[in-house]
Amino acid sequence: MPATPHEIFELLANPAMHPVIDGSGSVKAAKDAAPKRLSLNATFGMSMKKGAPYKITNTVVEFVEDKQIGWRHFGGHIWRYILESTQGGTMVTEQFSYGTSKSPLMIELAGYVRKNELDIRKTLDNLARYFADKK
Repeated sequence: MPATPHEIFELLANPAMHPVIDGSGSVKAAKDAAPKRLSLNATFGMSMKKGAPYKITNTVVEFVEDKQIGWRHFGGHIWRYILESTQGGTMVTEQFSYGTSKSPLMIELAGYVRKNELDIRKTLDNLARYFADKK
């Protein structure tokens, strides 16, 4: 990505910015009570829409400043971003970790693993475009 780990981390730690980069199209807005900046154990609600609108509350379970952030909701799976400084930018790895899910078999059978891979690619494209446009 054409940005520093700090710049990318600041965007990821701001729930209000999640709809800007979301590749799934399901993240609509941070709820009003969401913190402006996430921290370890912070909770934040998001307005979502996949078919029908719904709201979900996430908890930050991984937080290493400028390096890694991850959150999960009641389903137990984790969305994680790992940032590594490179010459001229940052390598961003987004992971959907469903090994901690309460129903990993259902996630596989419903096709979420394959679908999430496509959505992750779109999210990373959106993230790169966001920072390229800022340069």
